[in-house]
Amino acid sequence: MLIKQNIIKLAAKATGITEKDLSNFFTEGREQVYRSNEWIFHESTPRRWAGIILEGEVELVRGLHGSSRKVGSMAAGSMISESAFLGDDSHGNGAFTRNGVKIWQISREKIDAFRETEPDLFYRIVSRIAVSINRRMRILNDKLFQNKKTDDTVTSGFRLEHDSLGTRDISNDVYYGVQTQRAMENFAISGIHINNFEHMIEALAMVKKAAAMANHELGRIDQARMEAIAQACDEILYGKLHDQFTVDMFQGGAGTSTNMNANEVIANRGLEILGYNKGEYQYLHPNDHVNCSQSTNDIYPTAIKLAVLLAKKNLVHAMEKLRNSLERKAEAFKDVLKMGRTENQDAVPMTLGQEFSAYAVMIDSAINSIEQAAEAFRDVNMGATAIGTGINSPPGYATLVVKKLTQVSGFQLRRAKNLVEATQNAGIFVHMSANLKLAAVQISKICNDLRWLSSGPRCGLNDDHLPQIGRAH
Repeated sequence: MLIKQNIIKLAAKATGITEKDLSNFFTEGREQVYRSNEWIFHESTPRRWAGIILEGEVELVRGLHGSSRKVGSMAAGSMISESAFLGDDSHGNGAFTRNGVKIWQISREKIDAFRETEPDLFYRIVSRIAVSINRRMRILNDKLFQNKKTDDTVTSGFRLEHDSLGTRDISNDVYYGVQTQRAMENFAISGIHINNFEHMIEALAMVKKAAAMANHELGRIDQARMEAIAQACDEILYGKLHDQFTVDMFQGGAGTSTNMNANEVIANRGLEILGYNKGEYQYLHPNDHVNCSQSTNDIYPTAIKLAVLLAKKNLVHAMEKLRNSLERKAEAFKDVLKMGRTENQDAVPMTLGQEFSAYAVMIDSAINSIEQAAEAFRDVNMGATAIGTGINSPPGYATLVVKKLTQVSGFQLRRAKNLVEATQNAGIFVHMSANLKLAAVQISKICNDLRWLSSGPRCGLNDDHLPQIGRAH
C-alpha cells in the first residue's frame, strides 16, 4: 500500500517539505490503525517512529495521569513524532485519539538507514522539520505558560511565500503574507499595530472593495475575483480579520507596508472564498488583483481621509450630545441668579442659564469648525496612482472608482481637482488637527470653569454643585 497523494500534499503544505521529498522518504512506511480512545504514545516514552496522519484527529496532551491537559490537536496531513528525525529524545507530550486515527509510519531504523543512503534528501527534510517544530514549541509555550489565546490546532504548519528578497515561511494560521512579515520585522518601532485603529482598517476595506468593483467594470479583473475581494472586504467591515493587520503604526515609506498588509489579508481570505488555500496567489494575487490600478500613494491618503470622516462622525455625535445637554441646563437654570466675575473679581449679576448657554454655543462653534474642516476630506485622489498622473490605471478609472467608493462608504466623495497636488499636499490634515485642538481647548476651558465654580462648599465659590459621579481613589 502506498500513501495517498492528497495526504502527501497536505503534509507538504504543513511542513514546507516538497511533495517529491516526502513521497520518496515515506515509500518505505506502513499504515497503523489506532482505535477510539487509544493512546498513540505517552509523554516521556522513546520515539520509535515518525509519521503522517492519514485519517482522524490526534489530541496532544501535556502531563501524566490525572494532571494532564490538552494542549492542541493534529488533523489529517499533519506530521506526528517527527522529532524522531532529530535524535533519540523522548516524547515531550502524549498523543491520544478519541474517535480513531490512521497514521502512516516509518520506523527509527529506516530513518537511520535513510540518513546513510540519502543524506542530501534526509537533511533537507530535517531542516524543514526543525523549523516546524520550533514554531509548534512557541505556540505550546504561549498556551501553557503565558496564557495566550491560541487555536487548538498547533500543527497547521506554514506555507512558503516569495518576494524580491527571497523565500519566507508564513504560518498557515495567518492571513497576511511575506510583505507584512518583513514589515513586522523591519519596522518594530512603537509596538502599536494598525489594528488599534478600527476606522483605518474599515477605510482600507472600503477602498479595496471600491477598486475591485471599478476594475471589474472596466474589464481588469473577472467577476469571480471581484466578488471574492468584495466579500473579504465586507467581512473586514463587519469586524472580522482586524487582528491580521499587524504592521506597526510607524513604518518606512508612505504607507506601503499597511497597503500590502491589507492586500495580503484580502487576497488570502479571497482565496479561501474561491476554494483555494492561502498563498495560492496564481488564482488571486495581492498586487495583480487586490491592488490592481492602485498605488500606495493614492489608496493610503484616501483611506486616511475616510478614517478621519468615520472618526469625525463619532466625535461630532458625542459633541452634539454635550451641546444638547448644556442647552437643557441653560433652560433649566434660566431664572437662577449668580454673580458674574472678571479676573475672579465680582462684576455684575447674571443667570446660571446664561453661563451654560455660552458653553453650549462654544461647543456648537467647535462642531461647526470640525465639520467645515472635514469638508475637504471628501476630495480624494483615488486613481492618481504613484504621483498623480494616473499611470497604469485604465481610462475612466479615477472617476469610476470615486463613484464606487461613494457607494461603498456612504460619504459623498469627490475626485480631487488636481490629482498631482492632492497626492502630495497634506495641508488638510494640519487644518483638521488645528480644529481638533481648538475643540479640545474649548472643552478644557468649560471643565476648568465648572471645577472652579464648584469649589467649596465652605471656603470656595460654591456657585455650582456638581453631583458625585464616583469615589475618588
